[in-house]
Amino acid sequence: MIYDSYRPRDVFTTHTVTNQPEALVDINAAATDPALQAALAREGAGWGRDQLDIYGRLAASRLLRAGEAANANPPALVRYDAGGRRIDEVDFHPAYHECMTLARQHGLHALSWTEPRVGAQVLRSALFYLHNQFEAGTACPTTMTHAAVPVLQAAGPAYAGWCDKILAGDYDPRARPITDKRAATIGMGMTEKQGGSDVRANTTRAEPVADDRYILTGHKWFFSAPMSDAFLVLAQDQSPGTPGLSCFFLPRWRADGTRNAIELNQLKDKLGDRANASAEAEFHAADAWRLGAPGRGVATILNMVAQTRLDCMLGSAALMRQALVQAVHHARQRQVFGTRLVDQPLQAEVLADLALESEAALALSLRLARAFEGHSAHDTQLARLATPIGKYWVCRAAPTFVNEAQECLGGAGYIETSMLPRLFRQSPLNSIWEGAGNIQCLDMLRALERAPEAKAALFDELDQAAGRHDAFDAHVERLKTRLYTTPDPAAARRVAGDAAQALQAAILLRSNDSWVGEAFCDARLGVNGSRAYGTAELGALREALIERAFPE
Repeated sequence: MIYDSYRPRDVFTTHTVTNQPEALVDINAAATDPALQAALAREGAGWGRDQLDIYGRLAASRLLRAGEAANANPPALVRYDAGGRRIDEVDFHPAYHECMTLARQHGLHALSWTEPRVGAQVLRSALFYLHNQFEAGTACPTTMTHAAVPVLQAAGPAYAGWCDKILAGDYDPRARPITDKRAATIGMGMTEKQGGSDVRANTTRAEPVADDRYILTGHKWFFSAPMSDAFLVLAQDQSPGTPGLSCFFLPRWRADGTRNAIELNQLKDKLGDRANASAEAEFHAADAWRLGAPGRGVATILNMVAQTRLDCMLGSAALMRQALVQAVHHARQRQVFGTRLVDQPLQAEVLADLALESEAALALSLRLARAFEGHSAHDTQLARLATPIGKYWVCRAAPTFVNEAQECLGGAGYIETSMLPRLFRQSPLNSIWEGAGNIQCLDMLRALERAPEAKAALFDELDQAAGRHDAFDAHVERLKTRLYTTPDPAAARRVAGDAAQALQAAILLRSNDSWVGEAFCDARLGVNGSRAYGTAELGALREALIERAFPE
């Protein structure tokens, strides 16, 4: 066969690329987030705006690129060195270490404790929120290191050498004894195969040796951040007359410079959180020291868990925020039927509804961060009750939210060159970590039953917004009626959701941008409260909500 019109392949052009958004890189993730700026000032940390601005630039550039590489190259377990010695170390891609370095240098692990100013916890939470938008895996060792500090400080001067290195604005990933290191990270081990969330079913035994020193024998099914320098773990205390769990400080290295008897059986092959390592571990008479009172292990470690639950909220709010930004950016640059996608009424309705949900999640998270600073009895009690409420509600919202944002991009949101698949895989984690939804709701019920002052603090917080919106007032009245007595456990999810939305509405209604709160009340608490994104009928507010979410 003869091709008379034959031309070399490189002469043909099938099409030019048009109507495809440019990559969204090297922006300032803080400066382009008016809701974050407003919440920072509202919760008493406006003095940290410059620091937030610096990290906003780094997060959307260096952290973004390092996060992509760290997730594409998960860690690997190295059981033996070249000489056949058991080492049980975790090997990470250099990009992971860059992410950890950025977090440490900017105080995400320590700023709450090293900055003696009102709003320090709020600023640290805002920085953590930025970090999670671009790399969530390194948030795990960062949050546990941060949360361990008050537990160790309460344990007394014996941990002074550790605390100094935990708080250091440095990152030292080497597997070395603490005396040879510049900085340290902390992990956690609570759950076991037979118990899961029921930690009282743990079988790991702690045999007393001398004073507060013990040897631990047993296992942990989820051993978080196994490359850490030390861990807080729960074990059955075998001290005479001390039935039950105690909390223990388990270092990776013994005092004599030898490796502690901690063996890593495997790293978990996880749905998301790919940059981070989680392991199954066994202890073979491993050296440990008791923290807190004997038999009070759950109460001791809950001081750490409360902080990490707040970080779960922040992490989920961050994933929602970044998914929203990606969706809005796509919709502004993509044309459909001759009109920009963002100008299509139904698509704009979806984006505006997502923007409303994202801001509400952030508002509740940063309000709780201020409450965690404990500047008043009201805030301390509010944190006790609102933490499980907020953790349940915000974390359960993330997967549906991120999936809705994926749909805004169509097939492009399902392709690995987009951030959205990584955000979606990550989105269920925080609802499971540190107690799944039912655990949070049952914790809420315990607080309602045992701490009437916490319920009073919740009502006082809501009353500060009374009279600002009819739907809000009616919603709060119904909530108070339900909480007059401790609710039926089977109704706990409904009550937690109602309480969370009431808190979100109250915070937004009291803000300088109260119109956002009014829109939230209409969309979520009114008689036609939306049950799916894009059904709130936001009308003339659509454009303003989208612009506020991510200024064009």
